[in-house]
Amino acid sequence: MKKITIAIDGHSSCGKSTMAKDLAKAIGYIYVDTGAMYRAVTLFALQQQLWNPDGVLDSDRLATLLPSISITFSLNPDTGRPDTYLNGECVEQAIRGMEVSGKVSEIAALPFVREALVAQQQRMGESKGIVMDGRDIGTVVFPDAELKVFVTASAEVRAQRRFKELCDKGTPADFEEILRNVKERDYIDSHREVSPLRQADDALLLDNSDMTIPEQNAWLLEQYHRVAGE
Repeated sequence: MKKITIAIDGHSSCGKSTMAKDLAKAIGYIYVDTGAMYRAVTLFALQQQLWNPDGVLDSDRLATLLPSISITFSLNPDTGRPDTYLNGECVEQAIRGMEVSGKVSEIAALPFVREALVAQQQRMGESKGIVMDGRDIGTVVFPDAELKVFVTASAEVRAQRRFKELCDKGTPADFEEILRNVKERDYIDSHREVSPLRQADDALLLDNSDMTIPEQNAWLLEQYHRVAGE
């Protein structure tokens, strides 16, 4: 089969990262979680205390510090999936907390952040054989990707999945807070000026509200074989 680029976009907490990771593992492709990259920048901004007490971000300071941020991925032998590293430190768990979730859409809307990370993502995919998920992969990062999928689910289903994920990790979680965060992120992601979240014209729509993980994985693998086997 020919090597292709697979772009998976969609709303927050819709399971697109899980399905992208599973597909990449199944077909031997490289997987890149672009959402984790934006979360890592957000964590860095929190660590540097770039929000003032009024909740205003010092974006000029972040722009100055951005070149000092190194985001890499390393395969976790226990999970068989890549972990995210920020300046050499594993931050896979830290970037999944509600503090980062509440700020990441603001960071991702900054043009200079998107420009820097998109350029890095495009370099990663130059040789194809890659599965990448995020918000603008099929529209901005890889508009010529051979397979594009846009994933969604109801806000309530996505909030419940996120709630369960945090509880399973032993992280304190409040369902109503998570639901508010999901809806806020949907609005911010869809209305930002730079690279807003939208379904590419040639993307396949997958609403997985009522699907199990094995069902969505089987569907995605079928789409891969259909396109890569042409």
